[in-house]
Amino acid sequence: MQMQIKIQRWFFSFLIIGALFVGGCGSSPAANSTPTNPASGESISLSPSPSPSPAAVVAASSQFSNLARLQGKATVVMTVKGAPITIELDGTNAPITAGNFVDLVQKGVYDGLVFHRVVREPQPFVVQGGDPQGKDPKFPAARLGTGGFIDPKTSTERMIPLEIKAKGAPNPTYSATLQEAGVKEKPVLLHSRGAVAMARSQSPDSASSQFYFTLTDVPFLDGSYAVFGYVKQGMDVVDKIQAGDRIEKATVTQGLENFKPVQ
Repeated sequence: MQMQIKIQRWFFSFLIIGALFVGGCGSSPAANSTPTNPASGESISLSPSPSPSPAAVVAASSQFSNLARLQGKATVVMTVKGAPITIELDGTNAPITAGNFVDLVQKGVYDGLVFHRVVREPQPFVVQGGDPQGKDPKFPAARLGTGGFIDPKTSTERMIPLEIKAKGAPNPTYSATLQEAGVKEKPVLLHSRGAVAMARSQSPDSASSQFYFTLTDVPFLDGSYAVFGYVKQGMDVVDKIQAGDRIEKATVTQGLENFKPVQ
């Protein structure tokens, strides 16, 4: 009986984690290798990356020095169906991930976008949105979840590295999950209820604009996806979001002085 329960829990974890994967988008090489969603009945396999050395971690940080950063805290208020959701972003522990989010908020990217994926059955999991294609009400709902932010300066999809800071570490680990990097400590930012994190494809450095709210504690995601903040007020609003609901407006209300824009 205990073995059956363990198998059921493993299968559920495997099934719903596919909901966080960003679907393929033909214009992006990284997206072309995007795995299919396990919820559709097809399997997915993740190939572990080589464990980066400390020097490689520092090099990765320098490599992404041209990306926006948040150096400290900031607050974003997101309005859905007339109700506010207050999000505190943690740029101390996730500077690039939080900085990217602030940059997109400042650009108005999230205004009018739809929440395309809501998973509450067989138990609460996530609410996911942030696909820029969702701004067009005529865009097919079945194809939402395949897009990211197209940077007008480069005409290509801007992607950011996987960024996870382990407890006790001086800097985040980049471009690899903590397990792949051989890090045994838990992340500073955990997938507790109300966490805000980036969705991505199989490639670790493929997050762009899609994000998700966790509807409950989801510890098996810790160390694999980048949490960059938490809902501080309005979790009751998040709990009521349905697929198809839109972000009416997202605004940085505090901490903009900590934001360092794209160079």
